[in-house]
Amino acid sequence: MALSGIPRVRRQLPTSPWLFAAPGLLVTGAFVLYPFLSTLVNSFTDRRTLIPGRFVGLANFRELLHDDMFWTGLRNSTLYVLGVVPLLVVLPLLLALLVQKNIPGITFFRSAFYTPVVASIVVVGLIWVWLLDDRGLVNAMLETVGAGRVGFLSDQWLLLMSAMAVTVWKGLGYYMIIYLAALGNVPRELHEAAAVDGAGAVRRFLSVTVPAVRSTMVLVGALSSVAAFKVFSEVYLLAGPSGGPAGEDTTLVMLVQRTGTGLTGRVGYASALSVVVFAVTVALMLLVLRADRKEES
Repeated sequence: MALSGIPRVRRQLPTSPWLFAAPGLLVTGAFVLYPFLSTLVNSFTDRRTLIPGRFVGLANFRELLHDDMFWTGLRNSTLYVLGVVPLLVVLPLLLALLVQKNIPGITFFRSAFYTPVVASIVVVGLIWVWLLDDRGLVNAMLETVGAGRVGFLSDQWLLLMSAMAVTVWKGLGYYMIIYLAALGNVPRELHEAAAVDGAGAVRRFLSVTVPAVRSTMVLVGALSSVAAFKVFSEVYLLAGPSGGPAGEDTTLVMLVQRTGTGLTGRVGYASALSVVVFAVTVALMLLVLRADRKEES
C-alpha cells in the first residue's frame, strides 16, 4: 500500500524522449536536411526549373573548372573573407573594451553600436547607396572641399571594399556583445597584478585580455569567415543584380542565385555551385579550429 502524501512514480515509456524531440526533428528535417540532400542530388543532374533533368555525374563540377564567372566569384568571396574577418575579430574586441566601463551614458553608446545589427539589411544597403552614389552625400562633401567625385559604386575594387565596409559596420555590434560576455569572465585580479608589475594598457591588453578571450576570438573568426564567404545582400544591394561593372564583383552566392532562378534556371548547375560553397565553408571552419588547436599545443 502506497503511503499517503508520497507521489507515485510513473514508468517512462521508451518513446517519450522522441515525442518531445519530434517537433524539432521534423522542422530540421523539412527545412535543413531535406534541402541539403535535394541540393546534393541535383548537383549530379542537369535539372532546370521546369524540367526534372537526368543524371550527368560530375559534368556540372567539370564545367565549374572552365567557368570564368565561377573563378570570379571564388576570387571575390575569398577576398571578402581576407578583408572582413581580421577587422571583425579585432575591432569588436576593442569596441567591447571601450563600452565595458560603467560610466554615465555608456548605455546609450552600447545601444547605438548595436543598432546596425537589428536594422534591416535592405534599409542599411539603401542608406549606403545613398551615401556612396556618384551623386550621394560623400561625393557631395568631397566636391565641397575641392576634391573630385569617387566612383565608390562604379569602380570594381572600390565597390567590393564598400561592401566590406557595410559588412564590418553592421557586424561590429553583434560580435561586440559576444566579446562583452567573454570579458565579463576575465578576473580583474589579473589586470591588477599586471598593473602592479608596471604593465601599461597595451601590455595588459596583449598579455592578459587577448589570452583570456582567445577562444572567443576563434569563435568570432569562424562565424565571420563563414558569413563573409557566403556574402550576398551587401554586394547585391550595392552592385545590383549584374554584380557590378561587367559582373566583376559577383560573389559565389550571387552566382548561385543568378544561375538557379527564373523559368530557365539551371538548378543542377546552381546546386553544384552550392555544394562547392558548402565544402569551402566547412573547410574554413576546420582550418580555424585546427589553427586554434596548434596554438594551444
